[in-house]
This record gives sequence, C-alpha cells and structure tokens, in this order.
Amino acid sequence: MAVVCKPCNTSFESLLCPDLLTCPDSGSDSQLILTSTLASVSWTLSQPLSQDFPLDLISIRMANYTEVNEFILLGLTNLWGLQGFLFVLFLILYMISLLGNGTIVAVVVNEPQLQTPMYFFLGNLSCLDIFYSTVTVPKMLAGFLSGNQAISFAGCLAQLHFFHFLGSSEVMLLAVMAYDCYVAICNPLRYTVVMNQWFCLLLVVITWATGFLHALIHLVMTSQLHFCGPNNVHHFFCDIKPLLRLACSSTSLNLILLNTMTGSLVLALCLLMLLSYLYIISFLLMKVKFQENRKKAFSTCASHVMVVTLYYGTAAITYLCPSLDSMAEEMIVTL
Repeated sequence: MAVVCKPCNTSFESLLCPDLLTCPDSGSDSQLILTSTLASVSWTLSQPLSQDFPLDLISIRMANYTEVNEFILLGLTNLWGLQGFLFVLFLILYMISLLGNGTIVAVVVNEPQLQTPMYFFLGNLSCLDIFYSTVTVPKMLAGFLSGNQAISFAGCLAQLHFFHFLGSSEVMLLAVMAYDCYVAICNPLRYTVVMNQWFCLLLVVITWATGFLHALIHLVMTSQLHFCGPNNVHHFFCDIKPLLRLACSSTSLNLILLNTMTGSLVLALCLLMLLSYLYIISFLLMKVKFQENRKKAFSTCASHVMVVTLYYGTAAITYLCPSLDSMAEEMIVTL
C-alpha cells in the first residue's frame, strides 16, 4: 500500500500502513498521508496467505475492513432551533393524514352505498397511504425530540423495503384507478360486468404483490453491498440512493436495476394512464353532447390526474433524473 511523505514527496510501499515513516531526505519522522483507496485494501485482503504469513498481520488486515452495523440519519436539518418547529409541523401533517385516510377507510367499509369498485380502490389507496407515511414519519419525529437518529442495519433495510413496497403498490393502484375511470365513463353499460368483485380483488392483489416483489429485489441487492464507513445517511430515512453513496463495494448493478426497473414500471403505468385519459377525453368530446355531463366527468377525473402528476413526477425526478446530485434537493422532492 503506497504512502507519500509530505515534505519530500517520497513514495513508500508499506503493507502495514504506518502512520509515521522515516523520511530519507529530512532524516526525521514526518507525517505521512495514505494515498491508497479501499480497492487496495480489498486487493490485500483477497491475496492468498502463505505459511510464513504472520498471524498478527492477518489481524491487521481484518481490522482494516469492518462492517457498519448501524447508520446515522442526518435528517432534514442540524439546526437545533428548527427541531421543535419541524416536530410540531410534521406531527400535525401526520395526524391529518392518519385521520383523513382512516375516515375514508371507515366510511367505505361501513357504508353499503359505497361498495363500488371506485371506492374499493380508494379505500385501498388510503390504507397504502397510512402505511406509507408510517414507515418514515414516526422515526423522523423521534429524531426531532431525542436528537438520536441512529438506526440499525436491519432496521434500515426494513425501512427501505417497506417504503418501496408501499410506494410501488400505490403507483400501480393509481393506474388501476385510471382504468376504472375509463371503463366507468366510456363503457357505462358494461361497467358492472367488467369491473366485477373478483376482477377488482384480483387487480388489488396483483398491485400489492408486484410492489412487494419490486421492493424485494432492491432489498436483496442492497443487502449484498458492503458498508465500511462512514455511516452518515444524508436523508431523513433509509432510501436506496443515499445508501448506495455509502457503499464500499461496486454499486453499478444496483444503479442499473434501479434505473431500469423503476423506469420501466413508471413508463408502462404512465402509458396505461395516458391511453385511458386519451380515450376518456375523445369520448367526452365526440359522443357526449351535454356540457353538464362533460363537466361532471372531467371533475371526476381532475383530482385523480393531479394526484398522478404529483406522484409520478416526484418519483421520476427522485429515481430517474441524474441531475439530482444534491441530497438537499432530493429530500425536498421526496417531501
């Protein structure tokens, strides 16, 4: 492993990486800067050991390669003056989300008149939203109070998995709701036949299962990486990109899978929703003669279009846009 003497710029080769070596020009002990990278450490660890290889040198090799067993979430800010304000703000938003989505689920379940495909999907979307926010917000709120944002390696992977599992399922469910809207407006007479109870249940099961498998692939790939420090995650929760920046091993395959899988999923679902809304618009403009009926149909789809635009836009910017090099920009988009 190469080291360089600062005063005389002399290069030394030392396997044991000493902090001090004798400089041949100055004749005195000089502080040396290690110029080796982790790749050289990994190369050293991978070399076959001979019978004459000293056991204490083996210990030094292994000591230089230690796995991280916990991460420190740096959160939204390190200014203590803002911690209390952010705690109150996100607690209020979290409670509003829980109360609103919980009310929707309770009303859909208990009201017989709302036992329709549209409200069935809406109830599932509210459930996903409750779980989705619960994955990240409670840990963030606890960090605001205690200042301790430490999370274990297993806990970090679990948070990553459930965040992407619920997020992917929510994205797919929005596409299913767009298809439901298309059938309701363009084929009203066949709506109850096409969107029957078993077909709606099948769509929801496929949505949750696909989201789970999508997240499971990222979980397995991330768990195979080596993290040897530092362990400071520049985010308020464990996400794929911040963890990849901390990995000591190669992350090229992880990035390829992230871009390919996320890009394909978002593109396919966007195409499905785009076709659905193009059919809806053309149907309303060509076959619906009454202005009142058009406005009613457009108002039904307007809120869904807004949610889809915000959700798919932020997902595409966060995971597909290569220009987001700043973690502050990434956290703002995620929020």
